[in-house]
Parts: sequence; C-alpha cells; structure tokens
Amino acid sequence: MTTQHTLHAAELDDWARSRELLRRLREIMRYPGTVQDRLDMVVRLIAGHLGAEVCSIYAAIPGSVLELRATKGLKPESVRRTRLAVGEGLVGNIAEHARTLALAEAQSHPQFAYRPETGEEVYHSFLGVPLLRGGNVKGVLVVQNVEPRSYRDAEIEICETAAMAVAELIDQVIAAEARNETASSMPERLTGESLNRGIAMGHAVFHQRRIVISRVVAEDTEREIERLGAALVAVESEMSRHLRDTAGAANRESREIFETYLMLVEDRGWRTRMEDAIQGGLTAEAAVQKVQNDTRARMQSISDRYLRERLADLDDIASRLLLRLSGGAPPERADKADEGIVLMARNMSPAELLDYDLDMLRAVVLAEGSQTSHVAIVARALDIPVVGRCPGAATQILDGDFVIVDGNTGQVLARAGDNVRAQFEGHIAARERQEARFKALRDLPAVTLDAAQIALSANAGLLIDLPHVLDSGAGGIGLYRTEVAFMIRDELPDVAHQAALYARILQDMAGKPVTFRTLDIGGDKDLPALKLDHQEENPAMGWRAIRLTLDRPALLRDQLGAMIRAAAGGQLRVVFPMITEVAEFDAARALLDQELAAWQDEGGTPPAEVKAGAMLEVPALLWQLPALFARVDFVSVGSNDLLQFVFASDRTNPKISGRYDVLSPAALSLMRDLAAKAQAAGVPLTLCGEMAGTPIEAMAAIGCGFEHLSMQPTKLPAVKAMVRSLERAPLIDLIAKLAQGADHSAREALLAFARDTGVEV
Repeated sequence: MTTQHTLHAAELDDWARSRELLRRLREIMRYPGTVQDRLDMVVRLIAGHLGAEVCSIYAAIPGSVLELRATKGLKPESVRRTRLAVGEGLVGNIAEHARTLALAEAQSHPQFAYRPETGEEVYHSFLGVPLLRGGNVKGVLVVQNVEPRSYRDAEIEICETAAMAVAELIDQVIAAEARNETASSMPERLTGESLNRGIAMGHAVFHQRRIVISRVVAEDTEREIERLGAALVAVESEMSRHLRDTAGAANRESREIFETYLMLVEDRGWRTRMEDAIQGGLTAEAAVQKVQNDTRARMQSISDRYLRERLADLDDIASRLLLRLSGGAPPERADKADEGIVLMARNMSPAELLDYDLDMLRAVVLAEGSQTSHVAIVARALDIPVVGRCPGAATQILDGDFVIVDGNTGQVLARAGDNVRAQFEGHIAARERQEARFKALRDLPAVTLDAAQIALSANAGLLIDLPHVLDSGAGGIGLYRTEVAFMIRDELPDVAHQAALYARILQDMAGKPVTFRTLDIGGDKDLPALKLDHQEENPAMGWRAIRLTLDRPALLRDQLGAMIRAAAGGQLRVVFPMITEVAEFDAARALLDQELAAWQDEGGTPPAEVKAGAMLEVPALLWQLPALFARVDFVSVGSNDLLQFVFASDRTNPKISGRYDVLSPAALSLMRDLAAKAQAAGVPLTLCGEMAGTPIEAMAAIGCGFEHLSMQPTKLPAVKAMVRSLERAPLIDLIAKLAQGADHSAREALLAFARDTGVEV
C-alpha cells in the first residue's frame, strides 16, 4: 500500500536532508570505535548539518540528573563535569516536560542557567529536543548559534527525527553503565504510594521495555509505509475481534476500551503523521514511537488528571502496533515465569494489564498512577498488590531483578538479601495459610459466641468485582459504587446501557440484596463526559455527590429510571450519597417516586419493593436524625468522609491523615450514640467505610451497636473470623467505658481486650 502526497519543493528538500542525516547517523552507530567516539561524531555531524556552532548531548543518569556527555562547540573539559538537575535550566526544563524548546534569545528565558565551565555565554539561539525512548526521557539534544535566530519548523522536525537515533545510542550507554553499577550495588529500597494492599514477589518485567526498536533509519520509505499499513490493519482486526468477543451489556467496560482503541486505529490524522515521519527517513517502528512521543509531550502539559491518565490508552495502542511491526513476543511471555512476575510500567491501561497471564502476575509497580487510574481500579478488583508514584523503579530496577512489593506500606525492594527474602516469604506463606483457613469459613454464618447475628456485605464498583463478592461469602452488596462504571467511559451511558448493567448485577447476585449508591462524583472523582469545576479550594466539601446530581436532575433521573427498569418485579435498594439535610433526601426521593410513576405510566413492571436510604457522611445530619429516620428505609454510614469532617482532617494529606484515630473516644461516642438512636427508631444501620474492613475497627463498631458491616470483598473473611471468635456482651460494656475517656485513642485497650479474650484481629 502506498500513499500519494502533494509536496512542495522545499518539503522534498527537507525530507531529503532528514533522510541523509539519518543515513549518516546509522553509519556512525555502526562505527567500531568507542561509545565516546561515536557520540563525538554525532554532535559534529548534527552541528554541521544544521549550520550550528554548538551541538551537545546530555544523558539522563540515576538521581534525576542530566550530564553533558558530548559537545561540539562548548569547552571539551566540561564533558562529564557539567550536570543539571531535571527541571533546572533550559536543558532540565526540556527533560522535565519532555517537549522541544526553541528560542531566538536563550539568555532572556527565566530558566536559563549559566554554567561558566562550558563557555556557552556567547551563544544566543537555542534549540533543545528530548531524547525519548519507550516514552521515557533518556537525555536532551541541544544545538546553539552565536547569532539570534528563529529555527524553522523543518529544522526542528529534523532535530526531533535525529533524536530518535541519538536516543537509541544514549539508551545503550546508560543501560550498560546501570548494569555494571547494579552488578555490585547494594539492594534498593524504593518508596511509592500504596494503590492496593498485599505483599508479593517475583522477577521484574518492564512493560514498556518489551518492544525494542532495532532499526530507526529506513532503507526504503515505500516499504515502511506498506509495513505500517499492514500493522494498522492487523491491530484494527484485533480490536474488532475483541469487540465481537465482548458483545452485550455485561462487558460494557471492556467494550468501551476497545471501541476507543478502534477509533484511534481508524483516525486518518494519526496515520498521516506516522507516514510523514517515515517520509522523513524513519522506519515504521520509529515513526510510531515518534508520533506517540510527540503526543505524550503535548498531553503532559494538560492539567486534567483524567486526560493525562488516558495517555496509558494511547501508549497501549502504540505498543500493539509496535508488536506487530517488530514481531515481538506477546506480553504474557516472561522469563522465570515459574516464580511469577512483578510488572513494572510508567503507567498502563486495564487492557494491557489483562493481556498478561494473571496466574503468573504477582504485583504491579507504576512510576505514575493514582487511586483513580483505571489500572489501579481493575487491579484492586483482581486483588493484585499495586504500588504507584514510584519513579525510581524505572532507573534503579533492571529487567529480571527479583523484586519484593509491599503494597501495605508502598515499599518496593529489589535485589534483597536472602534474609530479607526469607522474611517476606514467611509473611506470604502465613497469609496463604490464613486465606486457606478463611476459605473454610465461607459458608458459615457471621455469628458471635453469644449468638449475635452480624450481617456482612461487600462493597463493589465493577462487574469484575462480582466473582470476588460471591467467593467471599458476602450476604449481598452493601454498597455498589455506580460512579466507577461512569469514570471509565468517555461518554455518559444512556438509560438502556445503565439498566442492562444494573440488571446484570442483580442477576449475578442471585437474589442477594444489592444497595446501589447513586453517583458520588465531584471532589476527587471526575467524569470525562462532564465538565466539572476543578478550581474549588476544598473539593471534598464542595459541589459533589447529591449536591451535584440535584443540580443536574436529568442525570439523577436517568440513573434512577435505569435502576427501576433493572429491578422490575424484584427489590430495589437505593442510597443517596452525602446527604447534608433532610430536605436533600426529600428532593432525591421525590425524583425516585417520579421515575417510578413514569415507568408505570409507560406500562413497565415496577420493582416489587423499593427501599431508599441516605448516606450519613456529613456531621450536620446527626442533629436531624429524628426527621431523617421518619423518612428513610435504612441509613448507611460512610465512615471515611464522616470522620474526616468530624476531625477536620484531610484523609489524603499524609501529614495529618494518621493524626486522629477512628478508635478515639470521640469517634466511639459518636458511633455508639448513632447506633442507639437508629435501633430505637427501628431503622437498619450499615457501616460502609474502611473502618468496616479492619478487624479491630469492625470489632469496635460491633461494640458500638452496629449489626451490619459492608467492606471490600477481600477484607470480609478476616472480619468474619473476628466475629465468630467474639463475645459481644463484654465488648459493649468496654466500649461504653472507653467512649467516656479522654485518651487520644482507645486502640491499645481494644487490642488488649482482643488478646485477653482470644478475638482474632
């Protein structure tokens, strides 16, 4: 397949110059001399080709440092001596943002950093290009001129094209140095952020490093365009097959991912940019990577977190193209797979994660990532430990290293000694024994030693959660977070799609109760289809949850209408989030009643029973309990938000998140009083926050009077074991005393009670 282009003579000349430069760079890379000889030849070639007095190459080395490795024009003695931190000076700015910078007068730029040992003060014009490989910045290529000048777009393009070849050379140099240093280095301990708890170990497999581009410079541009076209057809066929395999509403999340990928593959502008890069002298593989690098550089400057995380989706489709072009191995193949793998990536999409053999995947470590990234959501559903925001993993861990991932603390250990490894193996073995014991409790009732029945339900947010809910032995779903399905789509699902999803959930739960929480969005939860205000100073206390959906009633009515259709002839349980005053519940309940009436007017079958509840997360509602209890069918306590508002303590702020204990006398007194009032009013009360999933805290809640707890499915077995080893009556007496205390926390007293009475916590 060939592509016809109408070209001006200047464009033809620029492409010819680009191809000639790449041809000569290829010859240099094959030169048998030392690495430094080749780097010196490269800077002389590029300087001469662009008519620049200076050309320099900076390499990214461990420690977020850029080191001058070769130069034509600056003082030779500055090589290996001049260093800049990432973000420092113009060179550091380019590395930090992974984007090109062209200046006619460099010294007037606010980030210009003068290094006297280089002698660069006489040069005015500056053009810097990031050296990108596999989406990572490997260094910076710089050209400079004495006279102020504006670099033409064609010159910038030539520099960016040449940077592909230079990046390959620098990557080889730094990788070799890293291997030499690592061979004799001490074990590494890196710190990130826990995105999913658990401990696991295995051999490091770098997701992005699986595809190595062996050829950068094209021999035959028409042949490369044909190869690109064939790869695009193959990936398009693969995406279409995935769409057929995920037909039906039950797989809507997966379908949305592959529909997005198919749109990318079919995008003509994206394809044209890759073909233009091939015309400039790159191979098809290098063209795909160059266009993806350019896209990444543009999108990295976007402040919207959701859009930036969609870079993982773009990286995924580019990786699939590169696999087709390079004939690389599929991602599930991994060396030393008998011991399992720890997947290392900058970021990745859920589709990429699911490409791996989940039986061999032990953990995931991400240089980026967040609690709301799609891959973290899916990994939590699969109970795979995840550590995110760990940038050091990309530079301080090598492919094949034995890695220990502690998702409980956010620690990642590489090349640990035998003693450390044996210690963690002991932890994992103990956990496996505990899980085997918990499995035996699956079908046993959650009843205390003194015959108190405690209802244990699970929290969920995706269809992929449901097998784990059922395997846990949960009595139902106490909190289904409906917003999660919205968060992984680019468009709002219509009523039909929502109804099909909710019907599937009810069907899979086979008659067990399911409580659907209406959309809890805003704050730290974005929906790509809605333009939400991200400028709020206190988003957790701002326009979110029921406040937002009451202001946009069509959004809430569509969701309620879908739930009513899904529950036709059965039971519907709906809970409204972040109710602050009874009037808000009344308004939400009125919309529910309107949708019920409208559905019946259409001749639809209504649910046999409808129960509506309120999430108690805002302290103001505590002073309206009599009026609230007169209206609701049940109340669900969201302990995460409720207690952060009670303590005025942001639970996402590491400086204060652990300062106040949920087992403090104040919290116990609040929970005890709430449970007593609910019991007196005959209103069922459920605890749904993180407090419900920790055995010692769940024990305290039971002592406060709670008889229904809902938690992550993976937490339920341990809580059930606690319940079955507990005698509730003496615990209630203890809580009554502790709630009147003045200590910072009652945690130690409760732990002592558990030890003395044999409660499993």
